Amino acid sequence: MTLWRQPFDAAEKATKPGQIHIDKERCKGCDFCVDFCPTEALRMSVELSSKGYNFAVVDDESKCLACGFCELICPEFAITVSIPLDNNVA
Repeated sequence: MTLWRQPFDAAEKATKPGQIHIDKERCKGCDFCVDFCPTEALRMSVELSSKGYNFAVVDDESKCLACGFCELICPEFAITVSIPLDNNVA
């Protein structure tokens, strides 16, 4: 559905993509973050970590809503999500 008009502050209120940081040495390939990501921003790698696990990687960071669900559901605390700072904030 396309709207014929938008609010004046639509650009300010728009969701900015988050930055996902995955520590591949902590990730044990449980696949929870990939399965439960609402926007499918993550996928499992075909590479192996030094411990022999496939680890999660960011498939498309622009899809990330910075909801933090992947960070909450990770049993190994291998994921952190941050929101980029806006330089135009006074």
